[in-house]
Amino acid sequence: MRFPHRTWAVVLAAGDGTRLARLTTDSDGNAVPKQFCSLQGGASLLQEAIHRARRVAPRERICAIVAAQHLRYWQRSLWMLSSSNMIIQPANRGTANGVLLSVQSILRRDPLARIVFLPADHYVRDERVLGGALREAATLATRDSDALALIGLEPEEADPGLGYIVPGQSSVDGSWSVERFVEKPPLPMARQLILSGALWNSFIFAVSAPALLALMRQRLGSTADDIARALALDKRTPGPASALTELYEQLPATYFSRDVIEGSERFLRVVRAPACGWSDLGTPVRVAELLRRLHAERAPKLASRPREIKVPAGSALINLAAQQARLGLTGYRRVLL
Repeated sequence: MRFPHRTWAVVLAAGDGTRLARLTTDSDGNAVPKQFCSLQGGASLLQEAIHRARRVAPRERICAIVAAQHLRYWQRSLWMLSSSNMIIQPANRGTANGVLLSVQSILRRDPLARIVFLPADHYVRDERVLGGALREAATLATRDSDALALIGLEPEEADPGLGYIVPGQSSVDGSWSVERFVEKPPLPMARQLILSGALWNSFIFAVSAPALLALMRQRLGSTADDIARALALDKRTPGPASALTELYEQLPATYFSRDVIEGSERFLRVVRAPACGWSDLGTPVRVAELLRRLHAERAPKLASRPREIKVPAGSALINLAAQQARLGLTGYRRVLL
């Protein structure tokens, strides 16, 4: 498979998944982050995301950012990645710091990298459809080195629990400008947004690494250079004392959507992705609703069986469908379009 020039993929897998803790607590009482769980058995959501990344980047340019405190989980799940492609956060300081650490780490290896960022906790029924949008976004980031290309998904229902992108003007390259973001609108507003052409915000995006670093320097101040200095110091003097760990102890929590994207609309483009059965599995209710729909539709092989990925036995620590059935949690019927 041919990939867009100098394209890397980063799977964002450092979150704690606290909103899903009711479903992801194991027999010892530990809340397992949802990216290390499977939806219906087989590969974990994280492993599914790594497989998704292979639609846009070669294996040697696929990285995952993980949290040091999750070591016992990701050592088991990320057997397919080399150690050099593991980006380890010393602590959870929000998505913006995780993205920034990923950018700085990759720029040390490839100063002209283009990066596609993918969350590790999504479910996608039709990977082929989303894969086409991933490649389109990566190509756009290659052609326009100043743009950050977001993937906006055509909504399948009015969901008040998701974020929406309101597109602006269309471009000759097929992308759209961003007029505004709306986060978790009430149901009547969600319906109106969809009728006006709004898209679900997938938090999947592609961007030139130098352009993203420049934007984050503008929005986050000295943090970008502080992380670069810490990485350089740890490279020169490896050992138990880590400059990055010391820095993370002082960093405030910052969030990519709130602290970087919002207010930067003039740099943004939207790539429209057709409906593909996407879910962010953000809450137990959303997991239950997805499982109900898959069962009711008697979903095809891609949705109803574990994906055809080589996975060690027992790789996913928790089967969300089995947990949902055991706990007797049920979903609710959202308003279909």
